[in-house]
Order: sequence, then structure tokens, then C-alpha cells
Amino acid sequence: MPWAEQKHIPFCLVLTGTGTDVGKTVTTAALLASLLDHQDKAMAVKIVQTGIAEGSAGKTAASDSYHYRMAGAGAAFPTAQTLHSYPLAASPHLAARLVGQKLSCQELASEIRTFVSAHSDYDVLLFETAGGLHVPLNEHEDWLTLLPLLGFPVLLCAANCLGSINHTLLSLDALERSACKVLGLVLNQTHLCQDENERSILSDNIASLRQRLPHLPLSTLPYCDCEQRFQKLSQALIPLRELIVRSKTPKQATSLIERDRASLWHPYSSAEASAPLSAVRTAYANRLILEDGRELIDGMSSWWCAVHGYRHPHLERAISRQLAQLPHVMFGGLTHAGAIGLAERLKSHLPKQLNRVFLADSGSVAVEVALKMALQYQYGLGEKQRRRFLAPLGGYHGDTMGAMSVCDPVNGMHQLFSDCLAKQIFMPRPTCRFDQPFDPQSLEPAKSLLAQRGEEIAAVILEPIVQGAGGMWFYHPDYLKGLAELCQQAGTLLIFDEIATGFGHTGKFMALEWAGVTPDILCLGKALTGGSMTLAATLCTDTVAQGICAHGQVFMHGPTFMANPLACACAHASLDLLETGAWQKQVHDIEQVMRSELAVCATLPSVADVRVLGDIGVVQTKSPVDCSALSRYCIANGVWIRPFNNLVYLMPPYISPLEDIATLCRTIFQALLTTGTGI
Repeated sequence: MPWAEQKHIPFCLVLTGTGTDVGKTVTTAALLASLLDHQDKAMAVKIVQTGIAEGSAGKTAASDSYHYRMAGAGAAFPTAQTLHSYPLAASPHLAARLVGQKLSCQELASEIRTFVSAHSDYDVLLFETAGGLHVPLNEHEDWLTLLPLLGFPVLLCAANCLGSINHTLLSLDALERSACKVLGLVLNQTHLCQDENERSILSDNIASLRQRLPHLPLSTLPYCDCEQRFQKLSQALIPLRELIVRSKTPKQATSLIERDRASLWHPYSSAEASAPLSAVRTAYANRLILEDGRELIDGMSSWWCAVHGYRHPHLERAISRQLAQLPHVMFGGLTHAGAIGLAERLKSHLPKQLNRVFLADSGSVAVEVALKMALQYQYGLGEKQRRRFLAPLGGYHGDTMGAMSVCDPVNGMHQLFSDCLAKQIFMPRPTCRFDQPFDPQSLEPAKSLLAQRGEEIAAVILEPIVQGAGGMWFYHPDYLKGLAELCQQAGTLLIFDEIATGFGHTGKFMALEWAGVTPDILCLGKALTGGSMTLAATLCTDTVAQGICAHGQVFMHGPTFMANPLACACAHASLDLLETGAWQKQVHDIEQVMRSELAVCATLPSVADVRVLGDIGVVQTKSPVDCSALSRYCIANGVWIRPFNNLVYLMPPYISPLEDIATLCRTIFQALLTTGTGI
């Protein structure tokens, strides 16, 4: 039965610790005994047991499961379980590796949810980890990676000894930064204490932690080594047991979706209609974890920005460090190292002529800045009649007023505002496909319009190589070469909008590299920060900057959060990852899988075209798809794809496993068949 459809889901609690030998197993067994004494149907589960051969867990006192069984002696149902056990008494990643296995947080989370579903007749399930929070499960993941994926509340266990305060506070801070809900804290006395000074230390630990953590329930377990110790210790955990009993009592709470619909308005949607909506609890790598526990393979990179996936530790550490130093400061009259370094790094990846960097806070604002730059540049030259922009049909540049004016006025999303927008000049989109020989005739519309109306055009603006939200159209690089020459002849600036195409999506670091063309103005955004913060940039040549500032003029634009230090730190971290060069093979491999797996879609009668470039895969249908039905099908089959109009497309995170890319492609084919679109 799917997780979301279960009528009863047990209350699940994870017991973890500040380190090894801090009393996690004693606490788990004592809490299990307390729950059983309360007549709750409960079970304790060791997620990974080391030092015990597979199949022997529970048969020897060295096994945690053995102690669970002792605590549950006499119960009429199983009270103990071990999911994975390995003979070497070492950290899980090493113990697993030595027997030819590799633990994965995604697989463990799925296994645990399946286990919970299979034990839906239980009231409480207690899951015990191994060692401390940062004990590795594999080369890149630890318990702090797994816990947010599960979403279960956490009980932290600590040994009451010298250093307890430090270890406990550090562990609680780590849990908080990982967005884990901490249900309580248990301090264990792990040995018999006969020294008066030591007793004073232990007593002070308890008092100090209670004073520092007044909001957190704190239980203490004395040292006990008798045969019935779990039953005796269970009495000390009655307050914690009562907290669990209250927490597992069903509450008549309004769902997140209902609360959302009562207050929020989503992009490109009606406030009245109820379009399909899913609540996301967390995300990791290339996976979205829904509030009900379902896991989706992400095919969209959250509108093309999360190229490194979600919760990448390098990005998170960069944000955390910056937060502790300088989260924000106004950029008017002030500067900081993060912004300066980011401008220098961006310039190092771009044509040397693009020498001035204006940092903004979103892609649409970057486009507004570019348009204002072009207009003020022409004004500075005395070309005041150049007040219009030339753009190809099929383009999309954002949803603010200036950006809307240069989007496709016929098939775009902004026809309603056409009477309010500045009147721009449009030409047919480039007809020369990326994968076909270049046809010079495709430049004729631009040549004709620049010849006829060049004196009123301030700049030409377009998305290089790939038109994004306007149609996912791929056109030939030589078109950009020819257009650049025409703009130079006409005295018109050339603006490239690389917000969607930049940072590797097309297989080049920047799409402009396909043509070897340098625009006068360049817009960047989306993947600039790897999808963890909002940041954009508009770059221009010294020539443009000097024209803007001619006659003592200044550029009148200043977003409040311009050059936000947190966003700059995140962009630096994203560039760190991109500069390793790993993205090149990742994007190449994704492209090869999509070419192979999406090809079958071309056999469907309703499909007009299938095209792939870099990590962008597009299935274009002859008529608009039923977006709601297709989205529901995809979610039901474990993938996240958001089609629009007659386009079903993919732009997954670069770190996506290739088997997930294949699954995304195959799901598109089946979705088109199942929803009737492919017939």
C-alpha cells in the first residue's frame, strides 16, 4: 500500500547519539520497555549493526537487537529487528565495504519507509542509529544525510560525563542545521560513580543543560546493571513516553495543501482553480521528498537552477560560514570581498571584453538592467531616437514589465498586458536548426529589419542557441555570428540572455561559446548559485559602461539585495564545483542517455519533434498536452516533470544517476501513451 494511502502510520522516532558508547541502546531498550508497559505495540529497530555477522543479530549480547528482545520479553509480538548487520566492528561505510556492499541514504530511507508500511499495525517504531551523527554511511553521506530524508523526530542520547555539555550542544546544533525535529534529550550515566567530585560534575551537567535548553525535554538515566535493568530504567522515561503518546495521537489538522490554497498564489496559475499541487518536505541530490514520504526523481532542476542537486554540502557550508560573518549589507557606498571575488571569477569564465558586472537579485531584474543599459548607452551617444528593441519570436526573458515587452507577443504568456507594454520590434525566430546545416537565409528577417528600422533600435536581445520557456527551440550557432555582424553594422547593441542557458546546460559553459560571439551585454542567473539562493548578474563591455556614464551620468538602478553576501558565497561555492570540470562528463552522459531513450517518443503519432542538446531533452507534441493529467501520472510513477503547452521536457540536475535519466525518459513516453496525448 502506498505510504500516502495508509489509514494508520506508526509514530516513528529515531534515537541517535553524540558519539559511540553514549547509551543509545540502553535508552532504546528502556523506552521500548516503557512503551510496552503502557500497552503500546512497539518495536525497536537497529538500522545498521556492526560487529555482528548477518543473521546472528539478536542471538548474542553484543547485538543491540538482543537487548531489545530482553526489554520486550513476554510480548506477544516481535519487538526487535535489525535491517543490516556486518561482522567488522567499525563505522558502517567500512564494515559494508569489506563485504562488497555500499549503503545509500536514498535506499535506506526507502527501505525504512517500506518497513514502516509493512508494520502499520504497530503504535510506535524506534529506529536506532550507529555511533554519532557524522559517522559515515558511505564516502559522501552520514546519518545527518539520512535523518532529514526520513523526516522522523529525533531523540538525542548523550553520556553524562566530562565534555557532555560541549558534545550535546554541538550535536543539537548539527541536528537543527539539518532541519531535524528534536523530541528530547536523554543523559545516560554509563558507569557507577563513587567519587564525590565526579558526582558534582554529573549533577552540574544536568543542571547546565536544563538551563541552556529550557525548551527541550531532558530525561536522565542512572547507571543500572541488574538483570531487569530495562524495566527499572523505563520508569525514568515515563515523561518521554507520555510525550510520545501525545505526539502519536492523531490530530485533526488542516493539510498543507488546504492551507496553501487558502492563502498562496502559485506561478502561472489561477487563484480560483485547484491545479495539482504537491507539498515537498525536503530534497536531496536529485530527489524531492514529499510531505507524505513519496520520493520523486527531479527532472526539472527547480526551473533549471539546481544543477548540483539539492542540499549539496559544499553549498550549505558556504552559506553557513557566510551567515556567521555577514548575511547582508547594502551595496550603495559599501562593498565586500564576496562580491568583488565573484565579479572577478565570472569575468575569468567569459570573453575578456565583458568587463563590468552589475549584480542583481533575479533573472528578470538582470534583463531589466540590460534593457536600461542599452537605452542609456544610446542616450549617452546622442541617439535618443533608439528607444526600441528587436527580438525574435519565441523568446522569453522574464515577467517584469520591461522583460515582458521583449517576450513573444503572440504565443507568449503576456498578451493580456500588450496595451501597457513598450512596443518593441519582432522578427521570426531563427529557422536554422542546431542539428542541420546553416541556412544564411535565416538571417534575412534580421537584416531587413535592421536596414529599415535600425535607427530606432537600441539593441537586439535573444537567448543564445536555446530559446527556453518560449518553446525550447535549438538553433544554429552561425545565426549568432551573422547577427552580431549585422548589429555592429547597424550601430545596435547585442544582448544575450543566458539566464537559462548558462553554466553548462547546452554542453558548453556558456551557450555563446558555440558561436564564439561576444555580446555587448550579457544576462546571467538561475544556475549561478546552483539553485540555493537567488542571484543574477548583468555584464557589459567597457564601451557600453563608458557610454552610459558619458557627460557625468550615473546608472540609475539599485536593488535592495544587490550583491547579497549570502548569495555571493553560494555562487562562489557553485563555481567551485563547476570549475572541477565534472559537469562536462555529466552533461555529456545525460545527453547520450536522453538521445537514446527519448527517440522512441518520435514514433507516437501526436509527437511533432524530439530534440536534445546538453542536458535539455524536449518532446514537442502537435497539440497542447493535458498538463494536469500528465503531471499526476508522473508523480504517481515517482518522477517530477512539469510540462507546458505542447512541450514535455527535461533539464535534470547534472549529478543525476544515468538510470534516473532513463527512468525520466521512459516515464515521459508512458505518460504520453497513458494520458492519451501520444495517440
